[in-house]
This record gives sequence, C-alpha cells and structure tokens, in this order.
Amino acid sequence: MGRVSTLGQKLYTGRVSFDFVGRRRLWYSISALIVVLATSGVLVNGINQGVEFRGGVEFTAEIQPTDSNVDKMREATIDSGVDVGDPIVTTSGDEAIRIQTEPLSNADSAQVRQSLLSAGASEVSLSSIGPQWGQEVADSAIRGLVVFLGLVILFIWAYFREWKMSVAAIVALLHDVLITIGVYAWSGFEVTPATVTGFLTILGFSLYDTVVVFDKVRENTRKFELDLGHTYAEQANLAVNQTLVRSINTSITALLPVGAILAVSTIVLGSGPLKDLSLALFVGMAAGAFSSIFIATPLAVQLKERDPVVRQHTKRVLARRARAAAKSTPEVDEESAEPAAIAPSQPARKVAVSGSSKRAQPQRSSRSQRSSRPQQRSSRSQRKRR
Repeated sequence: MGRVSTLGQKLYTGRVSFDFVGRRRLWYSISALIVVLATSGVLVNGINQGVEFRGGVEFTAEIQPTDSNVDKMREATIDSGVDVGDPIVTTSGDEAIRIQTEPLSNADSAQVRQSLLSAGASEVSLSSIGPQWGQEVADSAIRGLVVFLGLVILFIWAYFREWKMSVAAIVALLHDVLITIGVYAWSGFEVTPATVTGFLTILGFSLYDTVVVFDKVRENTRKFELDLGHTYAEQANLAVNQTLVRSINTSITALLPVGAILAVSTIVLGSGPLKDLSLALFVGMAAGAFSSIFIATPLAVQLKERDPVVRQHTKRVLARRARAAAKSTPEVDEESAEPAAIAPSQPARKVAVSGSSKRAQPQRSSRSQRSSRPQQRSSRSQRKRR
C-alpha cells in the first residue's frame, strides 16, 4: 500500500505521468478492436433472449443435472409429440434442469410435462409467458435506456456547460454497452429483465467514474489561458493521472464482490436472475473503468482542441517553448567556445603582468632609498650633538 500511495502522490504532483491524451489513437484502436469483436459475436451467435422477451414455456425438472440427464430431458421434450421448436436445456443449480420451449397451449404443456416425468424427473414445474408480454418488457427496457441517455446528456451539459463532454460521455457509455452485449453473445448467457437492470446499473457506474475525471479536468483547465507553460491537453492529461489511482481502486473494490457473485451464481446455482445480473455488472464495470480513462477524456480533449481559443493558446505555449530552446542553444555554444578563445590570450596577459611588475620594482627601490635618507640624516645629527 505504501508504494501505491507513493505512486499516487507522484501522479498527482506530475512527477510521474502517463500520456493518456497524447496517445489517444492507440486507445481508440484498441477500443475499436474490442467493439468489433463484440459486434461480431452478435452477428455470429446472436442474442440469447430469455423466455421473458421472446415468450414461451419454461419447465423446471427436478433431476440430477448430469450430462446424461440433460440429454434425456432434451430427447423427452422433442419426443413428446408436440412442436416445441429448438428447446434450450440448461442446468439449474445442483438438483434441477431447466427446459425452455416455444409458446405452447395448456394441453401441449401438460403433454411435455408428462414426457419429462416419464424420462426420470421426480417433479416438473412450468411457467408460461406470452410473446406479447415479452415484447412489452423489451419495449420498456428500450424506453428506459433512451430516457436514461437523454437525462445523462442534459445533466453533463448543464453541469460542465460543455456539450463536448456530453458527447464524450455518451460515446463511452455506448462503448460499454456494446462490449457487454458482445460478451453475452459469445458466452451464450440469456438476456433477461435482470440483464437489463444490470445494463442500467453499469451505465450509472461508468457515468459516475467519467464525471469524476471530467470534474478534475474542469478544475485544472478553468484558467488554462493564463498558463503558458502547459497546453490544454497537458492539463487535462494531468487530471487523468491525478484520478488514476482512485479509479483503479474504486473499480477493483467494486469488481471483487461482483466477481464472487458471478462465480457462485454460475458454478453453484447454474442459472437464475442473479447470474444474468452479475455478468452484466462485472463486464460493464470493467469496461466503464477503461472507457472513463482511455476514451472519454481523450475524446473530450480532441473535441475541445477545435476551439479557436484552445488553438491559439496551444500555439503560444509551443512558440514559447521554441524560443526557450533557441535561447538555450547559443548559450551552450558560447560556453563551449570560451576556453578556445581564452587560451591564446593568456600568454599576453602574463607578459603584461610580468612587465608591469618589472617596471614597478625600480619605483619601489627608489621609494625605499628616499625613505632611508631621513634615517641617515638623523644619524648624522646625533653624531654632531655628541
């Protein structure tokens, strides 16, 4: 922890800095690759919609969830004499197997249930959901998502008074949603109402992290025109570094319990709303931490750099640095050239000094002789008195 706190202090003061804004093309490329992989999963496998969205009948057979029993339940459902389409058979905990079929009538549902009991299930419960109700759930989820995104745009625009930050935040949110949907497509997890709840939750988490970083960017760049030592992009990059440790700590703290829930719901429980919710939360939180650092702030800075004020400020800062570099270069050359210019003149100075010293010696001797004459006169006067 001491090293982490020391690193955080160095990042906050700028002694250590990672170039997040300057290398935005690299982060955009990585993000685009991840999004392409995610969308390809949707195109290849599609979205495994739960029975709540597509409508149908769900049978829960109480039987040991082994591979052989899963095959038995599938065969019993298909051989029941009812057109069930392509049933989806999954394990549900340690004591049950879940079978999902197309919408069936009450008589057909009873016939399938009897076939499952004959195949070895001790008890079979069923729940029927009409396709119309599933469509209503899907429409409600889409409306909720649209309303949420609209409120996000208005909130960020009003809080930061900058539409560019609103655009960057929305792009980061869509980035997180696409990655989460792609993971669901590749993994085969069902998209249920619990999954929709998880989507809305991760959007809020990603937005929270992005707003914290944007708030620090606004604080650092509030009077950026007066700072001629750093550009707008450099000041924004410092804000990302200052909040980096906090973002990492917050994400890890949130991912650990969600990861534990995901492991328990997948391995122990096997299915259920907890499994669908935990996967959306885990993937969305990880993607949100990435997007708030590598996508949202670099994109906001890129849009902001198109303003004439920011352009002029960047030109002044770079021009000042160029002048400082030009001034420092001649000084180094003059210092390096001074020894060569001084060396030839040293003998002349020595000769001048030696000459002056020789001329001064006779003057000193004459002065000494003059000073000695009064002494001789005084000695003669003393002899006469005697």
